[in-house]
Amino acid sequence: MAENGAKRIRLGMVGGGTGAFIGYVHRIAARIDGDYDLVAGALSSRPEVAKESGRNIGLAEDRIYTSYEEMARAEAARPDGIEAVAIVTPNHMHFGPTKAFLEAGIHVICDKPITSTLEDARKLLDIKPKNGAKFLLTHNYTGYPLIRQARELVKSGALGKIRVVQVEYPQDWLAVEADEGNKQASWRTDPSKSGAGGAIGDIGTHAYNLARFVTGLKTEAVAADLDAFVPGRQLDDNVHIMLRFEGGAKGMLWASQVAVGHENGLQLRVYGEKASIEWRQDNPNYMWYSEFGKPKQLLTRGGAISSPAASGMNIRIPGGHPEGYLEAFATLYSQFAAVIRGDGADYVDVLPSLADGIEGMQFITASVKSSQNDSRWTKLSDV
Repeated sequence: MAENGAKRIRLGMVGGGTGAFIGYVHRIAARIDGDYDLVAGALSSRPEVAKESGRNIGLAEDRIYTSYEEMARAEAARPDGIEAVAIVTPNHMHFGPTKAFLEAGIHVICDKPITSTLEDARKLLDIKPKNGAKFLLTHNYTGYPLIRQARELVKSGALGKIRVVQVEYPQDWLAVEADEGNKQASWRTDPSKSGAGGAIGDIGTHAYNLARFVTGLKTEAVAADLDAFVPGRQLDDNVHIMLRFEGGAKGMLWASQVAVGHENGLQLRVYGEKASIEWRQDNPNYMWYSEFGKPKQLLTRGGAISSPAASGMNIRIPGGHPEGYLEAFATLYSQFAAVIRGDGADYVDVLPSLADGIEGMQFITASVKSSQNDSRWTKLSDV
């Protein structure tokens, strides 16, 4: 962390202008541990909004840009240019900025999903980043301390061989047709901006990534049923997916944005031969651990039986003081800062990568294909 004497990393941002929820979240996350200074931005594709947004967050006038192309060129040429950039645009605008900044030698922090198409995601593999520029995908739920501990429990063999994985992410904010002025809803339900997936791309990829992160299981195939319940909606707002993992484990994934009564109900259950774990995002500092034939144990973040994964660098305040969504985001930002500085070898395996982003797009593509074919089992390797 920068508080320990390390120089702050100069950060830029693409997208995230006035009224953009996720840009605000990224700016907070970058500030929490003092690892970054936001010094430049191309905050909107609309010049007047880009200028106004940059002024509102205190950027210098000559570092407020009206296009990411201009920003990449100008910042790469400055002796005090940005060292990293956060890309917080709608999905269809992830590929272009990622390519431009990596080729300019600027580290990239990109919101999920990695792109709007699998083709574009795979094209990122052909990029040769200048000066070893690195990439982070912000699947922020992997930053929760107890999710890190859950991953360690599975890897240690404490659960035994994994048999069943259940993950769900229900919301209700798109249960009815959104108002025309709802910017967040408009692009997420527009195939030209979101890609082929609606709820599956917006929150289903979070659920899928969480299951993969904790269990380490490799997905063989999916059988998916995607629906758009709201009349006239072009993309799915509810998905039910069965998963087959290598080694015989089975999984179920439900993601919905029409589940009335739910806000952000992400939860994960993993069942092994010897034990199970249960975790909910809306109460993230607690996790149930159950060994067969024994009383259930409630594990707490920073508690008496916390593992190193749920303490140390992954927490900021003592147990009993809740940490949540913003802090999980900040953990990814802080640990990526360590990677950028060259002292983050311990974090490389737990930070979501380009490979995770490509797999997420394989998951979306295979699920859409399966649903279009009467939920036929579809291998990820076939898309």
